[in-house]
Amino acid sequence: MAWKQLEPTGPHVTYGAITFFLLTYALFSLFIRNRLHLSEPPLATLFGIVVGPKGLAFLQPYDWGFGDDIVQEFTRLIAGIQCFAVGLELPQYYFTKGGKWKDVAILLGPVMTFGWLVCGGFIMLLFNTDIPSALVISACLTPTDPVLAASVLSNSQFSTRVPKRVRDLLSAESGVNDGVSFPFLYLGLSIITRSTFLGMFKKWMLITVLYQCVFGIVLGLAIGFTFNKIFTFSHKRGLMGSASYLAFYLLLAVFALGIASTLGVDDFLVTFFAGLSFSHGGNFPTADARLPIIIDLMLNSTMFVFFGAMIPWASFSQLDEITPGRLFALLALILLFRRIPVVYAMYKMRLLPHIRTTTEALFAGHFGPMGVGALFLAIEARAQLETDTSLPLPNPPSHLPLEEQRTITLVWPIICFMVLGSVLVHGLSTLVISLGGHFSRKEGERAALLGGETEGLHGMVFGEEDATRGEDVEDEDEEDTRRNALFRGT
Repeated sequence: MAWKQLEPTGPHVTYGAITFFLLTYALFSLFIRNRLHLSEPPLATLFGIVVGPKGLAFLQPYDWGFGDDIVQEFTRLIAGIQCFAVGLELPQYYFTKGGKWKDVAILLGPVMTFGWLVCGGFIMLLFNTDIPSALVISACLTPTDPVLAASVLSNSQFSTRVPKRVRDLLSAESGVNDGVSFPFLYLGLSIITRSTFLGMFKKWMLITVLYQCVFGIVLGLAIGFTFNKIFTFSHKRGLMGSASYLAFYLLLAVFALGIASTLGVDDFLVTFFAGLSFSHGGNFPTADARLPIIIDLMLNSTMFVFFGAMIPWASFSQLDEITPGRLFALLALILLFRRIPVVYAMYKMRLLPHIRTTTEALFAGHFGPMGVGALFLAIEARAQLETDTSLPLPNPPSHLPLEEQRTITLVWPIICFMVLGSVLVHGLSTLVISLGGHFSRKEGERAALLGGETEGLHGMVFGEEDATRGEDVEDEDEEDTRRNALFRGT
């Protein structure tokens, strides 16, 4: 009989398991990021798998009552805060200077549309679905994930080897396209629910495009602008301390998310443009607060630990026509054809002026991770089909038409497998690229440490904006060394 003092409840075990991972990662974060070239999401996901039901069974979210509603709000919160952080960290006047909006528009228009249709075609062929169901499922895979993008494109030695204009472009795309994916999703939902063409177009244009998206952008800009003025007033008069900066940013992100959800507008467009507008007047305390680093370590890692523990393994082989072979085939096809061909074609047509070489085009095409946003959209799709609202049911109702029931059945396991594959492939691609570059050199030209090269990646063009590349990472290394020295009393 176990000692009666032992009370391993779900929340208590969660506190210990997740903080164990976060503490371990924090202790070796510089070594993991800058020497092993690894980011948090794949490590957190693998840890979640190890401590989840298929491993040590420390974390069992579904047995503890984690339903779709909790997962939906968790993913909404994580993706919304990350979209806010992306908008906050973009260079000032990013969309209004240098014509960068043209590149972003191409990535949000032709590139996303191509990926939506291509993924839908693969899903229809591999899983024998009708076209509307395939388009609903593929809409969840259209956005690139700001969480995964931030983990690779910032705060690491590898990120400094990619031109800043490419990093900023991919970050801007990831911050905006989570919100832009809603029209793709709702267009597929309108088709599958057999709305009349006029009724479908009216609802899609007036509600989804104009209200949720356009009004959402205006609302986000207004929230960011208003709080920028309030923040500037308080900061200039010394009414707030530096310790309040980070709390203010996080609270503003959650505030914008709450307003957006309450009004039924596009959560992610509101938070992104709130962050962008808030930093518009010059956001000088941001660097000191190191918002992205803290978000990566605390919130994003926690999300991916839970994702690893919640992966529906049984659904990958025992549900409808889903088989491991079909899932792996879909993953490979999506990774190869969802973005790379169309981004390369747009580059060759000179429609992406800030992508200057073939290597940069291939990198931008490859780096389109699927993550938290896809999980949120999958639950949103289920909820809309089940209740015609954003509130999911614990179990799918039995009175729905067969096509809708089948879509509800297929969407979650397919999206979970695609996200798992993307987390591992895109999260580990930095290690592969670094090692490939290391061994492609002659023996005398290699860095002393395996994959320790710091110069720009071969085939990419660097300009004045990259003159200081690597300084942030070096400054963090120096600061870490100084603190260690102080701790030792030397």
